[in-house]
Amino acid sequence: MMRLLESCKLCPRNCNINRLDGKAGYCGADGNLRIARAALHFWEEPCLSGEAGSGTVFFSHCSLKCIYCQNYNISQNGFGKNISISRLSEIFLELQDQKANNINLVTPTHFVPHIVQAIELSKGSGLNIPIVYNSSGYETVETIRLLKGYVDVYLPDLKYYDDKYAAGYSNAPGYFKSASAAIEEMSHQVGEAAFNEKGIIQKGLIIRHLMLPGMLFDSKKIIDHIYRTFGHSVYVSLMNQYTPMYRVKDNIQLSKALN
Repeated sequence: MMRLLESCKLCPRNCNINRLDGKAGYCGADGNLRIARAALHFWEEPCLSGEAGSGTVFFSHCSLKCIYCQNYNISQNGFGKNISISRLSEIFLELQDQKANNINLVTPTHFVPHIVQAIELSKGSGLNIPIVYNSSGYETVETIRLLKGYVDVYLPDLKYYDDKYAAGYSNAPGYFKSASAAIEEMSHQVGEAAFNEKGIIQKGLIIRHLMLPGMLFDSKKIIDHIYRTFGHSVYVSLMNQYTPMYRVKDNIQLSKALN
């Protein structure tokens, strides 16, 4: 699977560059596996964190360039540390030993080949808690298919309906087309959601949507799409914690132009 990095098309950018040769794609990642943080996280959705916490692993770099990103130091500045695949598998087991409810892979798309191998190694050594794929939604169906049988819970964003906002705020033209197709594949893989006796999700799909200031009309279109596509078979997490960070203050005119 690592050979996919020789001509990387893991995300819709289709950079087609050889990351194994030391080159970095649009996301900023080369062939090295890089993480910024691994720890119990208590502020995810209640069905993920519960009381014990979600075992989150924050991966460095990102295929989006959101001007309002709260984690920009990780996603766009590349903060983090290079580690081996075997070390990642050990981290999964360490988080399980800390009683994490799940392994929560945050912004993992550009490291899918590394992650699949780490999951295989850790499951061979006793990992038995759910794997959560926590992504921007900017995915290809082909990459999501690589995860079949490895991921139990998908937690994608569905950020924009109108392409002009995706292009303007995240430099991601075609976002909705790519994300909606990938999310349908996620749904096919995991099926109906299931929870344990403590209310912690064991498998299923939760679609996140961050409501942006002045864009209620676009949010309504997102919710309409989810209902038309999935009915009551998926869960939706509406988030209101938008904070104007990173390059927002430098893009006031852009916001006025788009709205």
